[in-house]
Amino acid sequence: MALSPNLFKPIDKSDVQPEEARPSITYWQDAWRRLKKNPLAMASLIFIVLLLLIAIVGPFFSPYSYSDQDFTQINLKPCGAHPFGTDNLGRDILVRTLYGARISLSVGFVAAITTFVIGVLFGGISGLIGGWVDNLMMRFVDVMYSIPFLLWVIMLIVLLDPEGSKGVSLFSIFLALGIIYWLPMARIVRGQILSLKEQEFVLAARTIGAPKRKILLQHLLPNAMGPIIVTATISIPEAIFTESFLSFIGLGVSAPMASWGMLASDALPALKSFPHLLVFPAISICITLLAFNFIGDGLRDALDPKMRK
Repeated sequence: MALSPNLFKPIDKSDVQPEEARPSITYWQDAWRRLKKNPLAMASLIFIVLLLLIAIVGPFFSPYSYSDQDFTQINLKPCGAHPFGTDNLGRDILVRTLYGARISLSVGFVAAITTFVIGVLFGGISGLIGGWVDNLMMRFVDVMYSIPFLLWVIMLIVLLDPEGSKGVSLFSIFLALGIIYWLPMARIVRGQILSLKEQEFVLAARTIGAPKRKILLQHLLPNAMGPIIVTATISIPEAIFTESFLSFIGLGVSAPMASWGMLASDALPALKSFPHLLVFPAISICITLLAFNFIGDGLRDALDPKMRK
């Protein structure tokens, strides 16, 4: 069938609107855009920021200190002068809870930073070099894993601070958690490096003579940053719970310092008569752990390219 020229007519360009070019966004901008669409993750992030600010600034606006004792105000229920009540020594529970937030959050963030630094470097070097070096480094990790984690922490705290002297126990917790908490990160980073180091962009960097240090820091680790950030975030609530448990069993910070685990331990003897002594530190632990877990889940979804719609 022959086509007649009469079937065609020119387009009226006056009615055609040019399409607006969509602005290009980076990987991290896209991840932040998707994270903002997660209401639980954003609410948890806001809660953590507010908790951190209140824990730092709040005690300065209180007339009480975490160690002030008033034997005329023993075991008071929540009231105007003491919103969280007082303990068996007349100490204000609200101020002690805020100081406990300082300790617990500092332990969590120190553990996350240590995990990020040591675990990323150890796993990255092991996966990049490979061969007998990789086998030796991973067997060391396996040996560390063969001993229960909690036993490692308790042993290190006892060795570093046998008498539980004031001011040293918190440093012992930092060091003990830092020595152990990087092991899962090392395994995750090693797996990511093994899957990335045979990609074309790494082969191109090797072809032009880039040193291994540059390949690791500028090419491999940035492309594995998603799982690294998620793992570091999830390690924070684990460290907070570990510190609370150690303080609960008497291996945490020394009196009169306060942590959430110590507050919960001190509340047990008078639990039936004064349940408010346990309620506030327990709620603080639960909400904080949930918030960090929601943030970790949100980051996992936001940083995973497969979750894009």
